[in-house]
Amino acid sequence: MNELIETIVQAISDKKGKNIVSLDLSGFDGAICSAFVICNADSTTQVGAIAGGIEEDVLKKLNEKPWRVEGLTNSLWVAMDYGDVMVHIFQTELRDFYKLEDLWADAPAVHYEEEE
Repeated sequence: MNELIETIVQAISDKKGKNIVSLDLSGFDGAICSAFVICNADSTTQVGAIAGGIEEDVLKKLNEKPWRVEGLTNSLWVAMDYGDVMVHIFQTELRDFYKLEDLWADAPAVHYEEEE
C-alpha cells in the first residue's frame, strides 16, 4: 500500500497538485478504506489532468487500475477507488467547502511538500 500511495503522490506532484495529504484510516472501525490521498487544483482541467496522471502512472509502475473513478464529467471533485486507497482530487473551492480532512481529524496525516 505504501508503494501505491507514493506513486499516487508523485503523480499528483508531477501535475502540480496542491496541498497533498494522506490520511491513515486503518485504525478506524467502519472506514471504507485504509487510506485517503487528498489534493486540490485550481481548474477543472488540472483536476482531470491529475486524475489521468495518477491512472497512467499507477498502471505503468504497479500494473493496477482503479476499481472505479467518479466525477470526471465535471472534474470538480474526482474520486478514484484503488481498493485500500481512495484518492480525492478537488477543485480548490470545493476542498475548502467540504473540508474532508476535518471529518477524519483524528487520523494520522502526512503532508507532502510542494515542489517548486
